[in-house]
Amino acid sequence: MQVIKYPPREDWASLLTRPVYDSTSLFETVQKVLDDVRSHGDKAIKKYTQKFDNVSLDVIEVTKEEIAEADKLVSAQLKQAIEMARRNIWKFHSEQQHDLPEIQTSPGVYCWQKAIAIEKVGLYVPGGTAPLFSTVLMLGIPAQIAECKEIILCTPPNKEGKIHPAVLYAAKVAGIHRIFKIGGTQAIAAMAYGTETVPKVYKIFGPGNQYVTAAKQLVSLRDVAIDMPAGPSEVEVIADDTANPVFVAADLLSQAEHGVDSQSILITVSEKIVAPVLEQIEIQLEQLPRKEFARKALANSKIIVLKTLEEAVEMTNEYAPEHLIISTHYYMGVAANIINAGSVFLGNYTPESAGDYASGTNHTLPTNGYAKAYSGVNLDSFIRKVTFQQITQEGLTNMSNAIIIMAESEELQAHSNAVKVRLIEEKEVEERHSSHRR
Repeated sequence: MQVIKYPPREDWASLLTRPVYDSTSLFETVQKVLDDVRSHGDKAIKKYTQKFDNVSLDVIEVTKEEIAEADKLVSAQLKQAIEMARRNIWKFHSEQQHDLPEIQTSPGVYCWQKAIAIEKVGLYVPGGTAPLFSTVLMLGIPAQIAECKEIILCTPPNKEGKIHPAVLYAAKVAGIHRIFKIGGTQAIAAMAYGTETVPKVYKIFGPGNQYVTAAKQLVSLRDVAIDMPAGPSEVEVIADDTANPVFVAADLLSQAEHGVDSQSILITVSEKIVAPVLEQIEIQLEQLPRKEFARKALANSKIIVLKTLEEAVEMTNEYAPEHLIISTHYYMGVAANIINAGSVFLGNYTPESAGDYASGTNHTLPTNGYAKAYSGVNLDSFIRKVTFQQITQEGLTNMSNAIIIMAESEELQAHSNAVKVRLIEEKEVEERHSSHRR
């Protein structure tokens, strides 16, 4: 890791640059796959599965028998762990349910808001170098709570044409309705456009490599909504003298092992912690099965020493990390000033991996600085807020002048007329009633 001590403010922007590949350079390649799947459906899916995943599939949908087989292959210990995670994720996300009750904004004008599930959602879970069954839980459980009518999952098969048993088991636990053995760009295309086998969805969720990211960006331009722009995983740790170097090193490595393009940042106000952290990184790195991934990621990672926690907070808000761990004495005070982060972990005993798996918060988070504008996946990600309003004659009369003046000032006469005709009708009705009484 690079160590930078007391950098001048004008260097902060360059120091915080992420090692992110520009996915726009892939757009031409990705667009060809998208167009092919859109035109040729399952045939194109099978072609690209053979090309990219090196497996020939006759059937791309996972069968009930395969799910039953997976259930037997998952250990009781892992099932118990998944159940704890499921319970906590469910509890945290179910508390996010709420409607805006009916309110009267002015006499005779009633407005309210109702949360309605997105009917059809597609979840993408990468295969690659690790079976990310935790992501199945993080995406499937909120969709289940929201009561989406159709929840499908796409994930790439291995060379035997199988899906990892833990992924299939997690999908059953999370209430996934249908599972497909499709990865990469072709999976995004299948969910965006639909094929003979795969239903078209209204919104696509999930992380992926640069090709998946590019595909999601392209289909979101006109065909389907997506959860957020997403890139390689990242973590930042803010530390002072009270931080434990062993813990800090472990936290930095936990993100580095995701992949070579991940990034780990330590911002510290304690120079004396730097050497112990670097020493611990080397010790712990040698014990990791994925140490080659982690070592390459660490080449793009940094330790930055600053003078004050105020500077550390300011730099953090500029970086806007996906995950932020605050290992300082007054961590609640530091956290109170954080405004740009995907998810924040407080104190020496709150590792980022707790949020990745079992604490209950969602681990599908904005990366690459998007935490300045995007939230992580939550229950709201799977629902739409539809507004309703009901206006009485009295209510419309009370607002009519304001509406007419505003509409005509915008030169939208039909908008104005929509109010005027109602006022005229109301006046005519009153006159008829008055003549009857006479």
